[in-house]
Amino acid sequence: MKFQMFTLPTIPASDEVRRERRPIGRDREYFQKMIDEVREIVVMADQAGFDVFSTTEHHFHSEGFEASPQPMMFYADLAARTENISFAPLSLVLPGNDPIRVAEQIAMLDHLTKGRVYGGYARGYQDRWVNVFGQKVPVTATPMDGSDADKHNRRVHEEYMEIVRKAWTDDLLRYDGEFYQVPFPYDTGITRWPALDLTEEWGHPEEIGANGEIRGVSVIPAPYQDPYPKAFHPFSVSDSTIVHAAVAEVMPVVLTSYPEDFKRLAHLFQDTASQHGRQLKLGENVGAVRAVAFGDDEAQAVDVLRRGNFRTFELYFSKFGFWEALRLPGDQEKWPFGQAPLPLETQTIDRMRETEYALVGTPDQVKRQVERLHSIHGEGGELEWFSWFFDQGIIPLDEAKRQLELFAEHIIPNFKD
Repeated sequence: MKFQMFTLPTIPASDEVRRERRPIGRDREYFQKMIDEVREIVVMADQAGFDVFSTTEHHFHSEGFEASPQPMMFYADLAARTENISFAPLSLVLPGNDPIRVAEQIAMLDHLTKGRVYGGYARGYQDRWVNVFGQKVPVTATPMDGSDADKHNRRVHEEYMEIVRKAWTDDLLRYDGEFYQVPFPYDTGITRWPALDLTEEWGHPEEIGANGEIRGVSVIPAPYQDPYPKAFHPFSVSDSTIVHAAVAEVMPVVLTSYPEDFKRLAHLFQDTASQHGRQLKLGENVGAVRAVAFGDDEAQAVDVLRRGNFRTFELYFSKFGFWEALRLPGDQEKWPFGQAPLPLETQTIDRMRETEYALVGTPDQVKRQVERLHSIHGEGGELEWFSWFFDQGIIPLDEAKRQLELFAEHIIPNFKD
């Protein structure tokens, strides 16, 4: 099994300090504290044997959560401080980006790190920033509700993903899509290019048309990895997302955690990949994101969970419906998925543990829980990726580092490929 550390770069501050220094996301001193914490944790993770470090891409987070507006730039800094660990955005939101810029950023970092990069692509669910960044298409953030806006968002996402890959594989990129053209305008080409003689001599042989117009572009650089970096798709919940991941040959990092539901999604991914010519073992190219909390005894570990990942859900993720991934048998009859969200009173630590999203206890207890997940809960599979939702900025740094030390001592050596 491979290990990914996923964190939301969070400005470390008490609730009182957040109020006093609002908007703390623009506070220079505290933003530097966050950068220093993440640097220290990533260096430790590299030494501990983690395969990948990941963050989100989100913008305008004045509250100090998910303070990750430029993940690729941050990874360049972190890569220079580490030796082996790779980096993967979870994720770059394609509808809120220019697809060629995404291709360039990933390929450039791929060269700077000589292959320590994965891709990661998502559609975007946070209206506050996706609506601003997507205004030129236009495209907006959407929940996965099957609405017209949701279908439009998906079409943009899938077209942009195709462009990213073509930018990496095609020496001359030409594209006439629903939302994007290369060159622009596509029909006439780009008619003003003063360096025509140089391009005709040294550029791609078909870059210049018969009338001296630009007919395509060469996106540089091609990635260091041949043909291009593998990619993740977080945080998968729905059948449609799993199917798309299998067809697009990206690796889903699954948030759905109740064992029977997780097994079903793992089989769905395997079966869909087979239908498209890829024969994968159960769990191959699949990840699961989970919370982990260690303690000297179970009660102490539960307290770590309460102050850490549970508080993240309580304060923040509950607002965006993330508890819907932690459904239990019987929930559907009471609160139909997509029609009635789980009530606030059901959003508990007990639910986190019963669904086996939160792996909690002594090191031996956590090890046994990881073992069940690794086997795809007894189905005889082998989960390829374990993604730890790590509590940077939520619990004190010294405590977070101790959790990391215990994971490195008791989990990684027993499951590492």
